[in-house]
Amino acid sequence: MRLFVAVRPSTEAADVLDQLPRPEAPRLRWLPRAQWHVTLRFLGDADPGEVAAVLAAAPWGEIAPVDVRLGPATALLGDGVVMVPAEGCDDLAALMVAATEHLDQPVEIAPRGYRPFVGHLTLGRFRDELPSGSVGSPVTVSFRVDEVLLMASRTLPEGAVYQVIAAFPLGG
Repeated sequence: MRLFVAVRPSTEAADVLDQLPRPEAPRLRWLPRAQWHVTLRFLGDADPGEVAAVLAAAPWGEIAPVDVRLGPATALLGDGVVMVPAEGCDDLAALMVAATEHLDQPVEIAPRGYRPFVGHLTLGRFRDELPSGSVGSPVTVSFRVDEVLLMASRTLPEGAVYQVIAAFPLGG
């Protein structure tokens, strides 16, 4: 099971993102709202029970909630992702690395080598030419993160489906 640790936007932030243009094109798939998240740490194939136990031992109650800012505009990430930049997650991402670095199972962080953390919320994925109006749309919205989620990803023919395995409330 492919696991990752993430945070989700608030309902209000998702309402703002829902207003962004989503031009249609072959081989362009816009993610449904229920799939939106900011990945803090990708863990790859790992045992959900082991990872949940490791994360449950972290002092989440001592970590203050954080404010995440999405924007200033939609953009491209890599060769096939339409996203919104997310600022304010760097410290949480670093905590995820520290909390999970000692897992027994080797964790493949990035299949193509090391990639530094780039806070973002994926809106869509594409394989061919991206239609005009898919990126560059201005958007600025903030939301408070008060929990961190351990999530699983299952790949289906129509795309990935994400499931929350465990939630860890922040305190502070």
